[in-house]
Amino acid sequence: MKGYTRPVLLVTLILLADQLLKFWVKLHMNMGQEFHIAGNWFLIHFTENNGMAFGMELGGTSGKLFLTLFRIVAVCGIGYGVVHLVKKKYHRSLTLNVSMIFAGALGNIIDSTFYGLLFSESSYFEPAKLLPQGGGYAGIFHGKVVDMFYFPLLQGTFPSWVPVWGGEEFIFFRPVFNVADAAISIGVILILIFQKRYFKEERKEEPSYHSEVVEE
Repeated sequence: MKGYTRPVLLVTLILLADQLLKFWVKLHMNMGQEFHIAGNWFLIHFTENNGMAFGMELGGTSGKLFLTLFRIVAVCGIGYGVVHLVKKKYHRSLTLNVSMIFAGALGNIIDSTFYGLLFSESSYFEPAKLLPQGGGYAGIFHGKVVDMFYFPLLQGTFPSWVPVWGGEEFIFFRPVFNVADAAISIGVILILIFQKRYFKEERKEEPSYHSEVVEE
């Protein structure tokens, strides 16, 4: 198990934080309800999505099924990648970054795969119930991903002279996301920033031979 302790611990901590927060939000908040954590720029805002990270979606029942199955295949590939990095003794930080991506992908897969079975439908009037009588709101592989972090850092209106969006309201940062999304994003960003350090080729020092010239 040498080399696996930190990656396993990191994955476990991310999954626990992600799932505990999602369970709490699902069981204690109505759809659309929000709490202001730091003024108007950091909110816990409950929403769900059927698709990809940061609220993007792939429509339709078949699209949802395809996306969930694709995620499962992808996370298996990422998990294999973590094992490969440990076995080949790659840079430890690279292994931890990929572990973060793996944990984030796995966290959202849990939602997509099981939440439809575990919870009743969340509404704008009451929180969902865990293991409701009569079953959950959807079948396996058709659950919705729970999102809650919302950072509307800048809000305003585009000037009238701006093409297409002139006069329209804008919000930055608009997407609502979760711990799993954050783990994926941080892992990818760190790999991009430190890729030269992670993937540099170590020059193998060639042994120098000092030949002695023997004069007869």
